[in-house]
Amino acid sequence: MKKYCLLLFSIFAFYSFSHAQTPEEKIQQMGLSIPEISQPMANYVKWRQVGNVLYLAGNGPDVFGKVGSDLTPEEGYQAARETGLEIIAVLKAATGDLSRIKQFVKVLGMVNSAPDFTGHPAVINGFSDLMVEVFGEKGKHARSAVGVAALPNNIAVEIEVIVELEDQ
Repeated sequence: MKKYCLLLFSIFAFYSFSHAQTPEEKIQQMGLSIPEISQPMANYVKWRQVGNVLYLAGNGPDVFGKVGSDLTPEEGYQAARETGLEIIAVLKAATGDLSRIKQFVKVLGMVNSAPDFTGHPAVINGFSDLMVEVFGEKGKHARSAVGVAALPNNIAVEIEVIVELEDQ
């Protein structure tokens, strides 16, 4: 029985690794689509590459209000997840191929929150969970999740990202 289980595990592992999906394929399999990127709201760029490091400007969703008063934590989580798709769109535009992403390095998640709301990490998990679902281990990152008194245009969350790219 032990040998049979080991054989099944080996076949499964071989099949899984030999049929690895690209991030784009994973997004499609999840029933999601990469949105069009919007133009910057002011005098800045959506990303800047320095060597193999890509710095993204802050991105936010089309969800408005303060988490903890106007929005529930679950709605905040979904707003962070939506922001994740926006960030994936910027990464795709910057790299041309999401498979070029070697790893997510650092994430700063800001939550437009009511003064007494303290569940900022749970809200930004919407972003972090999506990155791991799409990129696997490469999507894991160091992170800060903070509450702020206000965000531009009253968006629910704003997220900045730093990623390392594969050598070309």
